[in-house]
Amino acid sequence: MTTATLSYPVPTSLGSLENYIQAVNRFPILSAEEEYALAKRFREHNDLEAARQLVLSHLRLVVSIARGYLGYGLPHADLIQEGNVGLMKAVKRFDPERGVRLVSFAVHWIKAEIHEFILRNWRLVKVATTKAQRKLFFNLRGLKQGDGALTAQEVEEVARTLNVQREDVREMEARLYGQDIALEPTQDEDENNFMPIAYLAAPDTDPTQHLEQAERERLATEGLSRALDSLDARSRHIIEARWLNEDNPATLHELAAVYGISAERVRQIEAKALQKMKAALAG
Repeated sequence: MTTATLSYPVPTSLGSLENYIQAVNRFPILSAEEEYALAKRFREHNDLEAARQLVLSHLRLVVSIARGYLGYGLPHADLIQEGNVGLMKAVKRFDPERGVRLVSFAVHWIKAEIHEFILRNWRLVKVATTKAQRKLFFNLRGLKQGDGALTAQEVEEVARTLNVQREDVREMEARLYGQDIALEPTQDEDENNFMPIAYLAAPDTDPTQHLEQAERERLATEGLSRALDSLDARSRHIIEARWLNEDNPATLHELAAVYGISAERVRQIEAKALQKMKAALAG
């Protein structure tokens, strides 16, 4: 079968999530040659039909990945929808000349979109803002044994496994498994029964907090700039691409392709640069 004869009929009405999943599982899987030809057509000629075939043939991948995030209480259909956005971003950026299959390249983009969706919607208060917190958020459930609180030994094991601080493990456990409290009374409750929202001060009422926050941000920015200035150009670019690009952090393989070195070599450069930055920040 050539790419010119591939058929991707999309049902006019799917009706339910189950029907959607059945439909996407019927889309044919591309061979390496078909995928390469379609990606070349899209990249070189902006052939939207080629892009459409690349997306449709990988929708089953999104369904599979999204299923792994059902434990966060969000609708499977919404997770799939966000994952599809990541898949389309992957198709747009996919370079067939790198010798990597689209399925491997797209996994990062699909998971990134689903992660962002979960962080935006799982709780009223955003629970993960730093790289370490995100790592904990998406791995702590799988590492936690049983329903009880983590023991000191378990905290130590989780911290060592994920390379984070023990305090971070404790804090994320409290956030993930702490009981939600309603901020405002429901219609069935007494109007005179004050809820927590009545005791929350406006965030901009204390000018001292504004000054302290501004000073902390200034010191953090200056310290980071000094640390980055201590690196050579290649190391700095790797750190910025891997750690300072919140929207689209680069993978080791992507940077390896940029510099013509192995992914392991990129990891070594990254580790050495982080050590040098840590020393600069402590100095």
